[in-house]
Order: sequence, then C-alpha cells, then structure tokens
Amino acid sequence: MLKKRNKLKKFFFILLLLIVIVFMIIGFKINKQVKNVLVWEPEVRKAAKHYDIEEYTDVILAIIYTESKGNHVDLMQSSESKYGSRNQIFTSEESIDSGVEHLSEVIEEANKNNCDIWTAVQAYNFGSRYINYVAENGKKNTLELAETYSRDTLAPLLGNEEKTTYFYKHPLALIYNGGKLYKNGGNFFYAESVKWNLKSVKFFSSN
Repeated sequence: MLKKRNKLKKFFFILLLLIVIVFMIIGFKINKQVKNVLVWEPEVRKAAKHYDIEEYTDVILAIIYTESKGNHVDLMQSSESKYGSRNQIFTSEESIDSGVEHLSEVIEEANKNNCDIWTAVQAYNFGSRYINYVAENGKKNTLELAETYSRDTLAPLLGNEEKTTYFYKHPLALIYNGGKLYKNGGNFFYAESVKWNLKSVKFFSSN
C-alpha cells in the first residue's frame, strides 16, 4: 500500500513538473512573439495617430500578433482589404498604414451604429457588412453572432452554399466546437482571438 502511494506521489510530481515545463516553454514562445510585435509599436502609434484611433494602439498590436506574430512582411495581412488579393504588400510600413486605415474605417462605422469595439475588430476580418448585421442583432459582438453570420451569410455569399467546415486547430475553436470553421466564412473566432492576444501583449510588454 505504501509503495502504491509513493508511486502515485512520484507520478503526480512528474506530471506537475511536465505541466510547469510546458507552460514555461509556451510563455517563452509568447514572450518572444510579443517582443517581435512590439518592435513595430512606434510605427503603429504613428499610424494610429494619423487615423485618429490612437486609443486603440494596443488593440492594433494585438491584431498584428493575431495576424502574423510580427514575423511577416504583411504584418496586418491588409493586402486583401486594400488590393482585393493577397501578397500585394511588400513593406511592413505599408501593411501597418493600410491595416490601421481599414480598422479606423470599421471603428467609425461601428460607432455610427452604436456597436462595440469588438464588432469593429470582427469586421476587420469579416468586412464592414458585419457591422450592420450586429447593429440589427443587439449592437454587441458575440461568438454566437459571428458564427451565425459566418455560416449563414458570408460562407454562402462566397460560394460555400453547403456550409462545409474545415479543421481549425486553435484552442478557442477546439474548446468551442472541436475546431471548426466554415469554408469561405472568415474566422468567426477572430475578435475573441484578438481579445485574448491583447491580454498577452499587455502582460508581456509590462515585463
């Protein structure tokens, strides 16, 4: 009996140690990624001031973290919103300027419709039509609203009338629905991802 207890103690100690090591590795990785993003903070502040959304500088940094982890020329993945297709932006400065301009436009539209900032953030991924949808359905972005819009409006609009899904290995998605997104339906976890990443940016930038 004593040997069994000792084995159990040893097992739980090793398990706890492994969990701590995993969290340390994840924390180190996130810290490195945040530092990559923060390199661009002066450029982000400059663009945010120019487009009059300086109070959302941290949100912009969280968007960069979400889109590229600071490790891509098109930091804010803003080529599609500006040119209508990918890989048309060749400097990070242009990516930031275009991305912040686009964000300022959806924030302005969300404000006009008395919607929250997370509606604007989700519209950064979905497109500005999503703002009207939220305005007609409570004026506040929710994961459920974003999913419904992705499934019933955006996906069919872009050719996925069967509403087929594909695997998305993000922790939020895995917890919520086993890791599913709708083909051609954007990322309905986008605002929630940015919200979570905003916490990481704030935490690791203060250390």
